[in-house]
Amino acid sequence: MEDDDDTAKAIPPWVELEYAHMRTLAGPSATINFTSLSAASRTSLSGVFTPNSSLAEARCHQEGVLDLMKAQSLDKEKICLLDPKAELPLSPEDGDGRFEWFLFGGILGDDPPRDRTSELRVMGFPTRHLGPVQMTTDTALGVTKLVVEDKIPLDEIPYVNLPTITFNAKESVEMPFRYIAKSNGEPQLPPGMRELLHEDLNKSFDF
Repeated sequence: MEDDDDTAKAIPPWVELEYAHMRTLAGPSATINFTSLSAASRTSLSGVFTPNSSLAEARCHQEGVLDLMKAQSLDKEKICLLDPKAELPLSPEDGDGRFEWFLFGGILGDDPPRDRTSELRVMGFPTRHLGPVQMTTDTALGVTKLVVEDKIPLDEIPYVNLPTITFNAKESVEMPFRYIAKSNGEPQLPPGMRELLHEDLNKSFDF
């Protein structure tokens, strides 16, 4: 996910919120491996991811995904890379056991996208895409779970694209990503993200 630099700062709060949200979206039967972390980020995340039987297990690694594959004797063909440039969409059939891991590249959704997945694409993993609109990584993980485990086709998942988060009559912010929609049509944001966005918005006007 980042350069292996022991002097790197710990990850920012909004990233922690997105990563913590992944544990909820994946569910208690899943394990999430965060790889290629700097020493500082690994320490920071390990403190955030306390054991919780109702959430996915989270493991933090300084090693890259190839080292993790080797340690677990996992063949490349058993790993599906979620790649916006893949020819095939993810389908419920992809959850039939042909893949043991689903691999998400990059840190989080960038706007505009910087194609961080390109570093993984050249390694030759089987690939699938999640549609044409950029997602945050926690959303991508949530969508993948809905498709391969809950067997909901990609085009039947309710989405909200580029939502505007309104705080009051004068303050709002547009999020340049696709999210899973809640039953009320609002985007499924990580707990605490709305408050953090408002705080950051106020900071931007603090002269």
